[in-house]
Amino acid sequence: MLYNEKYNNCSDNELVNNFLEKNDNSFVGILYQRYGHLVLGLCLKYLKNRDDAQDATVQIFANLLTDLKKHKVEFFKSWLYVYSKNYCLMELRKRQSALKKELELKENIHLLMDSVDEHHLKEKELQVLRLEKAVDELNDGQKRCIKLFYLENKSYNEIVDITGFSANDVKSFIQNGKRNLKLKLESQMNEPEL
Repeated sequence: MLYNEKYNNCSDNELVNNFLEKNDNSFVGILYQRYGHLVLGLCLKYLKNRDDAQDATVQIFANLLTDLKKHKVEFFKSWLYVYSKNYCLMELRKRQSALKKELELKENIHLLMDSVDEHHLKEKELQVLRLEKAVDELNDGQKRCIKLFYLENKSYNEIVDITGFSANDVKSFIQNGKRNLKLKLESQMNEPEL
């Protein structure tokens, strides 16, 4: 990111307007220099985990590149506070939803365990084989990121460090990989058994 000293004394609104007029991301970079630490503190307060807070801060400023074009922002600092807070609340809702699904699964595990017959085991084995096949059919970037994220429980930042991919590439590989996996698994359902 090019951090230009001549814009150092610009107001937040001037930086936002320059970003919108010139479509130059370095103006958002200057806003990050000013407020990144405050957003990180806010994210830490809500998410309670430093890695998650750092990931959220990076994502918030990445989202600004598109969202600043959609909103009329008069007081950037207070708008950024509300924007960041809303992002954190959405993340917490996603976590809560995932936790709820996990708890429901744990509550119903006895139902699954009760139906452990040979047919059921074969069906589970077939599902695992289909999943492995679908993962192997992904492109290299998606395959690598999906395995690191879901099988090895690595964070986005850890995946960036391991692979050398950018944070945006990692996010894209995981999102597109999930979508492609779903499509591949759906198409496999119509194929004969492996």
